[in-house]
Amino acid sequence: MAKKRIDARGLSCPQPVVLVDKAVANGNTDLEILVDNEVARENVSRLAVRRGLKTDIRLDGTDIVITTTKA
Repeated sequence: MAKKRIDARGLSCPQPVVLVDKAVANGNTDLEILVDNEVARENVSRLAVRRGLKTDIRLDGTDIVITTTKA
């Protein structure tokens, strides 16, 4: 399955978490999630781990990019 991109920049919690949770529930495990604040990074990362996904986090300018794959 191709990597799904979720642009959650500018959204406040819990919206980024809801978007990621919905994508995972639909069978997407290879995700690239864009967020722009630490709270969203922490909450999305925590959700991914709870869902059994491996996460990688990197900065891209002012954006935080969270990549998930099936663990």
